[in-house]
Amino acid sequence: MPQRNAFEPSLANPPSHRLGVDLGGTKTEAIVLDATGRELWRERVPTASTSAESICDGIAALVMRAEEEVGVRCTVGVGTPGSLSPRSGLLRGSNTVVLNGLPVKQMLEGRLGRAVRIENDANCFALSEAVDGAGRGARVVFGAILGTGVGSGIIIDGKALIGMHGIAGEWGHNPLPWPQADEMPGNGAHRCYCGKDGCIETWLSGPGQQAHFGDGDIPLPRIVQRAADGDDAADAYLQRVEDRMARAFASVINVLDPDVIVLGGGASNIERFFDRVPPLLGRYVFSEFVATRFVRNVHGDSSGVRGAAWLW
Repeated sequence: MPQRNAFEPSLANPPSHRLGVDLGGTKTEAIVLDATGRELWRERVPTASTSAESICDGIAALVMRAEEEVGVRCTVGVGTPGSLSPRSGLLRGSNTVVLNGLPVKQMLEGRLGRAVRIENDANCFALSEAVDGAGRGARVVFGAILGTGVGSGIIIDGKALIGMHGIAGEWGHNPLPWPQADEMPGNGAHRCYCGKDGCIETWLSGPGQQAHFGDGDIPLPRIVQRAADGDDAADAYLQRVEDRMARAFASVINVLDPDVIVLGGGASNIERFFDRVPPLLGRYVFSEFVATRFVRNVHGDSSGVRGAAWLW
């Protein structure tokens, strides 16, 4: 029989308080939830950027301070851009680049004297919304973040789907479905940082949506305001964005068939998307009806840190 990790809390008597850490490029946030999901403590500090050691020291200090404040030992979950390689256990793809290629999980466990669970920040977002947010009660939740980049997480029966390669939910690095003539990949005009051409991220991230209107220098909220003020060109452009969103989400429904799609990131602040995208899904979903709900997140910027806590 395999030996239980010495740091792993006994599953027969798990701590009742969960601590989540959201590690960002500029800020690190921690939260403590009780067994019902009630917030007991929260703090946000700048992310140390000098070295991996200083970042891990900072996270450990946050955890210790939190436990001192709430008076109990907690489970610890960490959300971060990037993911742990299932082959090597090393972090990859994080925008906190000094952590890439390092055994971050083991580094934190050594400092804290217990098991730490680490997940991609999009998975944490989706888990938070599935547990007690917009996807509460749903069996299959697809959480999509349309912000600086495009990320997503898949939650099935309350657990994040990670996948064989640890890349489940990397929806943004698939091509935009059913491309129109001026959306065809191959000419380098929509080059993604991943090296491919025409990824969904190049179309539906905040910068991607902005890039294809006018000279590409008008922020998306301003395009939305211009459309609301009667600018026909802005409105026509947003209709194209909404059709692209419908195609991209329809491809998810055709493969995963989720109960609910929860939208996060800057796009979730645009009301018209929730009115106009759902009626378009039927054009592309391989079904005579579409019952998948398309909704705004409940927890907003707190979804990531709450999802990290719910990793336990």
